[in-house]
Amino acid sequence: VNFIQFFSNSVTNGGKTTLAEKLKNMLPNCDIISQDDFFKPETEVETDEHGFKLYDVLDALYMDEMVTSIRNWMESPASPGAVTEEPQSTYDNLKDVYILIVEGFLLYNYEPLNELWNRRYFLTLPYEECKRRRSTRVYQPADTPGYFDGHVWPMYLKYKNELEENASMQVDYLDGTKSQEELLSYLYSDIIQELNKLRE
Repeated sequence: VNFIQFFSNSVTNGGKTTLAEKLKNMLPNCDIISQDDFFKPETEVETDEHGFKLYDVLDALYMDEMVTSIRNWMESPASPGAVTEEPQSTYDNLKDVYILIVEGFLLYNYEPLNELWNRRYFLTLPYEECKRRRSTRVYQPADTPGYFDGHVWPMYLKYKNELEENASMQVDYLDGTKSQEELLSYLYSDIIQELNKLRE
């Protein structure tokens, strides 16, 4: 069995979850693991000196559990069944390939995951657009006043800078302001290309 892992990392509200779901419906034998499913309960998340809950750091997540989930999937990839949206001929040579999309916001900064990926994508947004999108979402627990500027955005910049300084890390940065259709089309073509390389 061949399997291939794609990473989709993103600024908050960059559109990664929606894109991952759409890709899952277009690709053969495709599963998603979401980093959001590994948040610690609110009582275990630290608070900084400004009273902000520190959700945008690795310590707010059960990362070891996430790694275990990914490794378990690699040992026995689950096939969700036939794909309906694409012509079958596209997949005749990919029947025994399993695809895992891992989506989250702090993925490339966690060392134990870094040797696992075939492709890494990172969706970016400018400050104003990111803040606007964030303000339209309801979070549990809700964002406190000043949380975006005081914690969320600075953490995003910190992690993005770390990535950009890591010369060995190959990341494909994508403009999150582009339409979902344009992003989806690019990602789909890129993934199919990667799958074909794997088959060769």
